[in-house]
Amino acid sequence: MIHIPISRWGEPYKSSEFDKIVHFDSGEVVCEMSRAVPAMVARDMQKAGRARDVLREIPIKEVLQRVKKAGELYVHAELPCGDGTQTPDQFVRMQSATTGLPEHMCRFNMEKNEFVLANMDKILDSLTRGLDLEILSKGYGMEARGVPVSYQAQSPVLGMVLPSNSPGVHTLWLPIIPLQVGLVLKPGPQEPWTPYRMTAAFVQAGIPKEAVAIYPGLGDIGAAVLEHCPRSLIFGGTATVERYKGNPRVQAHGPGFSKIVLGDDCVDQWEKYIDIMVDSIYKNSGRGCINCSGVWASRHTEKIAAAIAERIGPIEPLPPEDHKSGLAPFTVPGQGEGVWAAIERDIGEAGVTHTTEKFGPRVIKKERCTYLRPVICHSETPGTAMAKAEYMFPFATVVKCPQAKMVESIGPTLVCSAITEDVKFQRQLIDATHIDRLNIGPMPTIQLNWLQPHEGSIVDFLFRARAFQHTGPVRA
Repeated sequence: MIHIPISRWGEPYKSSEFDKIVHFDSGEVVCEMSRAVPAMVARDMQKAGRARDVLREIPIKEVLQRVKKAGELYVHAELPCGDGTQTPDQFVRMQSATTGLPEHMCRFNMEKNEFVLANMDKILDSLTRGLDLEILSKGYGMEARGVPVSYQAQSPVLGMVLPSNSPGVHTLWLPIIPLQVGLVLKPGPQEPWTPYRMTAAFVQAGIPKEAVAIYPGLGDIGAAVLEHCPRSLIFGGTATVERYKGNPRVQAHGPGFSKIVLGDDCVDQWEKYIDIMVDSIYKNSGRGCINCSGVWASRHTEKIAAAIAERIGPIEPLPPEDHKSGLAPFTVPGQGEGVWAAIERDIGEAGVTHTTEKFGPRVIKKERCTYLRPVICHSETPGTAMAKAEYMFPFATVVKCPQAKMVESIGPTLVCSAITEDVKFQRQLIDATHIDRLNIGPMPTIQLNWLQPHEGSIVDFLFRARAFQHTGPVRA
C-alpha cells in the first residue's frame, strides 16, 4: 500500500486526514490518499501566478518537446507515486482495481494519452487555427496575413474537477501545460492515478513542478477549486451543467446524450449499420459521454433494437485481467443498484420495451461491486423518459420518430452520427445548435478527430483576443 500526499505546486503535504481507496474485487486497501481542505486551496491560489511564469520561462517549442517526452515516460517508465514508485503494469492494475475498467481498456487509454502528447504540436495548430504559439506566450504578435493581434490569458491556471468514469477524459487537460498555463487538479475519487502519474511524467521530462497542484478530497474541494480559479472545467450530471450554464468562469461537461440518427433514405438498409451502432454503444464499456445512448429512426426500430440486443445482450462479466472483458462494474457501493432501479421504473412506462430482458438478468452483484449487463430498450415515441435517458454502462434506447420531427425531438446531443444523404435533412442537422459534434455518414459516435475541439474550444476559453497596436518596440 502507498500513501499519496497532496501536491501543492510540487511540494508534497501529508495530511492527517485521508481517504482509503479500496480494490473493488478483493477489498484490499490499495492506497491511502491525503485529503485537502478548502482553506488550503484558497491560500495556495495566491501562488497561482507562478505556475504560468515558470512555464513561460521555457520556450514554447521546448515545452512541446518536453510534454512529448512525458507521454513516453507515462506509458513506459517506472515513476514516483506517493511514497513509492509505480510501474506501468502497476498503474494499470491500480486504475482497474478502483474504477472497475478492464485492464486492457486502461492500457488503451494510456496509449491514447501518449498519442495526444506526441501530436500536441499538430493539435494546438488546429485548435488555435494556425496561430503562432509564441503569440499566446508573449501576449501579442503579428499574424501571417500581417495583422497585429493580442491574446490575453484569462487565468494563470486552469482548475479541473475531474470524474472517475473513464480515464479517457484526461485528454481534455493535456493541452493546458503546452499552452503555458498551470493546472489545479481535483482528482476523481476512484481515479486519482492518471493525474498523479501524468504529473510525475511531466516533472521527469523537465516541466517545472510548480506548474501543477493536486488536491484530492471531497466535494468541498471541487467547490473551492471552482471558487478560486478564474477558469475551471467540471464534469457532472445535467444538474451540474445547468448550475454553471452562462458562467464565463466555468466550462461544465455533462452527459453526452450522443445519438445515431438514420434518415428515411437509408433506414431500409439499417442492417448495414449494426456494427456502427454496437461499437458506439458498447466500446469502453459505454462509460464515455461520446458513447451512443440513442438510435433514432422513423421505421424498423423494433428490428433494430432486437438486432443490437442480440449482439450485446448475452455479454457476461469477465475478470478485469481478461483481454476479452468488455464490462466495467460500478465500484461505488449502491451506485449500480440505484441505476438499475431508475431503469426499472422507466421500463414500466407505456410504449417502452426492454429488448435485452430475454438474455437473462441484467444485474450481477458481487461482494464489493455490481455489474450491469448491456441494456437495450425500444420506445414507440420520443416522449418517454427512456428516450431521454443515459447511463454509465452499455445502455441505449432505439426511438421511433418521424424524420420531420427528429431534429427538434432529439434534445441536447454531444455527438450525432447522421446516416443520411438527404441534403435537406443534412442542412437541418448542420443548423441545429443543440448538436455539438456532427458526423454525417456511417461513423460511430466514439470516433474522434483530435484536431477538433471536443466540446467547446479550450483555447477560446483560456485566451481572450483583444485589439493591439504599437508604434515602437514592445519590451515585454
